[in-house]
Amino acid sequence: MTDSTPTNSADVTADAGTTRAATLDRATDGPFDESEANPVRPYIDLGGIKILPREGLNLRLEVEEQTKRIVAVGLDYADSTLQVQPFAAPRTTGLWAETRDQIREQIRSQGGRVEEREGPLGSELLAEVPVAAADGTAGKRLARFVGVDGPRWFLRGVIGGAGTSDVDAAAKIEDLFRSIVVVRGGTPMPPRDLIPLRMPATPGTA
Repeated sequence: MTDSTPTNSADVTADAGTTRAATLDRATDGPFDESEANPVRPYIDLGGIKILPREGLNLRLEVEEQTKRIVAVGLDYADSTLQVQPFAAPRTTGLWAETRDQIREQIRSQGGRVEEREGPLGSELLAEVPVAAADGTAGKRLARFVGVDGPRWFLRGVIGGAGTSDVDAAAKIEDLFRSIVVVRGGTPMPPRDLIPLRMPATPGTA
């Protein structure tokens, strides 16, 4: 699972160089609240989120070993990976600004590098995250941390693979993130609690 997030304020460069900053009208462009979703679209229902199937999309559920609960949804698409997690949020304030600070600190403490920039999804972090290679040597991987605050929820995404540096792949994975529907539900939940996820009714890939 990836609630471990890296942090470090330094200049991280990616081949995508030019960031396609844009104003995000969440209610129009997504990610969507359940009340805004098209009811006739064939979503894959995962409880706290719904995913719109598309050709070439593979879906993985990330399970916490001790509790056996689903803690994240992994999506493989357009030579990229996207891990998403929906969280409960306060009614009046969002969580993304505070979460970015936490991610930055964590990456910095791990010896990684991170820079904040404006992208098509709003403020995001581009990070070089330290990783151990199969042969035991130390390496780094690029990751983009994105997030969007919605009504009483916050959706966090971690993008890896081609979507960190290739403009076309990035646009495709961003579109996938925007198409996600968050189902907050009416149950009272403390802010930052993970909105419960579940197996889809019809198992399989999208």
